Amino acid sequence: MDNGVSAGTGSTSTLGNLALGLTLLAFGVGNTGVIDNVSAADAAALATWVGGVALFVVGLLEFRAGNGGSGTAFAGLGAFWFTWGTAVGGETSAEAAGLFMLLWALLALTLTAAASGSGVLGQGVYGLLTLALLLGGIAAFAGNEGLAKAGGWVGAVAGLVAWYGATAALAKWPTFTGRAAGRRVTATG
Repeated sequence: MDNGVSAGTGSTSTLGNLALGLTLLAFGVGNTGVIDNVSAADAAALATWVGGVALFVVGLLEFRAGNGGSGTAFAGLGAFWFTWGTAVGGETSAEAAGLFMLLWALLALTLTAAASGSGVLGQGVYGLLTLALLLGGIAAFAGNEGLAKAGGWVGAVAGLVAWYGATAALAKWPTFTGRAAGRRVTATG
């Protein structure tokens, strides 16, 4: 960019992981029913603006910087959260909701496979998201509240993992890859 500001950086990915983590945590906790009078639908505004718009913009910045993997993940998940957040409370059948979750689980599965080699935090978030979406989709088809709650717990854990990964990058905490986040590895160590 002409003004000397890079379009996508490690801090952009950190922001994307924070947005993903907070959105997943709100969505997951809402599905568990663990807090009275809080449902997944209560996370719709957060999902639309933070999980949807913010993640999509971060994805575009990552694409511009040449980071196709992060760009795909954040832009794709931004589209998912925006669609989910704007559709909550609308008239849709349980089968349509189940199909929606299962189709987006395919994106999460692709992201899980693409994140191989990124460590337990990177691949773990997408793997847990895949499982949460599968459980939510099956629960919608079966009308099974227990499976929906289980999917909520898995989604909440995915959110915590994404949040931890982003916080570790900022605070230089351990990332379970043998070194602290943010620490550069040089030829001499």
